[in-house]
Amino acid sequence: MERRGFLLALAAGLAGAAVGRGATGLTDGDPAPLAVSSGSTEAVAVPGPALPPSRVVQGLPGNGSSLALTIDDGTSTEVVAAYTAFAVDTGTRLTFFPNGCYRSWKDNARTLRPLIESGQVALGNHTWSHADLTTLSDRQVAEEIGRNRDFLRSVLGVRDSPFFRPPFGARNERIDRIAADHGHPTVVMWNGTLGDSRVGTAAALMTAAREWFTAQRIVVGHANHATVTTLYGDLLALIAERGLHTVTLADVWPTPAQRLRGATVESHAGLD
Repeated sequence: MERRGFLLALAAGLAGAAVGRGATGLTDGDPAPLAVSSGSTEAVAVPGPALPPSRVVQGLPGNGSSLALTIDDGTSTEVVAAYTAFAVDTGTRLTFFPNGCYRSWKDNARTLRPLIESGQVALGNHTWSHADLTTLSDRQVAEEIGRNRDFLRSVLGVRDSPFFRPPFGARNERIDRIAADHGHPTVVMWNGTLGDSRVGTAAALMTAAREWFTAQRIVVGHANHATVTTLYGDLLALIAERGLHTVTLADVWPTPAQRLRGATVESHAGLD
């Protein structure tokens, strides 16, 4: 079966399951995924999508079968285009954290905007230029976040997003406060990784996927290096094999405006 047909066949099964139930930087180094304590609020099941929390999140709440694939940076126009085609071809739900300084997002805006409008793709703020915010002044941090927020709105049509991911995962209370002041109270870390912040082999990437593609994880990847674009079929097969389904962060934590627009999953399967 040719690649597109294989992806579409896999996607049909994943999308059917979802509908039936309600349908880090260039050199981040992928810090070790953060474990979610069973005693934390992250482990408490809720009846449906919750409002975006004003705190740091490390994984998805509840005890469902959801997987949040979150893709950072965007140094490569070709890789962003491949991820966009992947979403269009298969219905996979993704959350991007772009750095607006990379032209890849403008280059792919025409195809991304319908996916964003429909809610299949969500976006969060990853700063304009991927600086380590802990080394910057308050004014510089505000400029990095504010400029990227305005870019997401003007170029990609993002009306509202509570999500912020600090480059390199470098954050503290000061950074969290400034992000919240600029409209991003939910600081999104991760508890799984594709390990692709640097160039790696296909085998290494799939090893990481087999380790971290499990229920209720937020997995971080990067739209920087082409290796991942050769593995979309394998990644979808792994998701299907494990009975997972992809969600955006906005499916899990929609804003009040997104609820009104109906741009998120009505009854979130991962929170059953």
